[in-house]
Amino acid sequence: MTKSAALAAGIAAITPALAAQETIALPGEDRALAPDFAEIYRVGVIEGEAWEMFGSVYSVGFDERGSLYVFDAGGDPLSASLRIVVFDSTGTFTREFGSAGEGPGEFIMPTGYALMRDGTTIVADIGHRAYQILDAEGRFVRMARPALGRGGVSLLAPILPDPGGGAIFTGDFGAAGALGAGSRAGATSRPVTRLDVSAEAVEADTVVASWLPPRPEPGAGLPDIKVGGRTLSPDTVYGGRTLPHALEPYLLVGILPDGVVVYSDSSAYALKITRPDTRETVRIITRPFRPRPVNSAIREEFGRGEEAARLSAMRQGMAIGVSLRFGDDAVVGDMPELPLYPEVPVLVALSTTWNGRIWVARRGDELEGDRPVDVLTPDGRYIGTFPAGTTAMPHAFGPNGLAAFIELNDLDVATVVVRRLPAAVR
Repeated sequence: MTKSAALAAGIAAITPALAAQETIALPGEDRALAPDFAEIYRVGVIEGEAWEMFGSVYSVGFDERGSLYVFDAGGDPLSASLRIVVFDSTGTFTREFGSAGEGPGEFIMPTGYALMRDGTTIVADIGHRAYQILDAEGRFVRMARPALGRGGVSLLAPILPDPGGGAIFTGDFGAAGALGAGSRAGATSRPVTRLDVSAEAVEADTVVASWLPPRPEPGAGLPDIKVGGRTLSPDTVYGGRTLPHALEPYLLVGILPDGVVVYSDSSAYALKITRPDTRETVRIITRPFRPRPVNSAIREEFGRGEEAARLSAMRQGMAIGVSLRFGDDAVVGDMPELPLYPEVPVLVALSTTWNGRIWVARRGDELEGDRPVDVLTPDGRYIGTFPAGTTAMPHAFGPNGLAAFIELNDLDVATVVVRRLPAAVR
């Protein structure tokens, strides 16, 4: 039984232990929203001053003053040349910080970025084996070191800021999590973990244990790795992690202003509202959209799409990881294609606004391309839907309705466009 079928059965017969849990079924007919977003400013040019020419923008964020922070990693997502460029609420350049190096406040191999509402910047840095904490001016504050390795935190996993400050959330969520880290052998869930980074020793608390789709055993179907005169099993090389199926439902996560977690972990349209303090799912919000079974036409369409290319990049990244861990004499064979999940998940992206709206993108008629975007409230009210092709999901939400969109031109030069959202969808 797939998770969508199991979820439908579970919703139909909620157990007494979940009697306090509320299930809200929203209508299936869309109410169209118009993307009346007033443009405030845009930054990033092909030729200009050094501060306004971006290499590769991997993340953006707003602080409580409406200042925009652009995380520009040059041409490589693991580049030590990461810099953070800051613009005020009118788009005026104010400062930039960040440089390569082994000292405090310098980066060796940054992999994740989060911006707190007060402007505190958090960078996951594999080279330092820590989260680096920088203040709003870019000054080094401390290294926050988590327990790493099996059973610990992965610095490769994406991070999201806790709006209350002093903490971040991490886990194998979104495309980066599903296609990058995999899950540990023997795992029965995909955890969402809250990390207290207010001191040098990170305190970790698992606040969500989401559903983990069935996966092959660690290393199944992967070639042995030759390292010098040794031959190592894939299980050893990849740390006992299982790899996801292609088209497997992502773990989609957003954090509401009060720190409550909203997430989706199945192929179905089901958003779960969960309190991190009690780990209790207090509400499930559904719409009657069903996942499609995978057939030959979908397999062919998938092979031509961007997700297949991302999986290929993941396999290349695994080869790089082997080289870093075991040395340049590691020889990695071609990674096999991952098997496809048996059904196409409905939801593909989820985010939460500064004021607590939930934006969720679902697949249209095609696997990729333009997608409708629903706007909901945490208490289960349906605001409406931006029809496919009218807007992309913002890459960051800010105060007073600000939203940032990362756009690429034909030369893949990044521009960040800041727009203001209508009150109903903020």
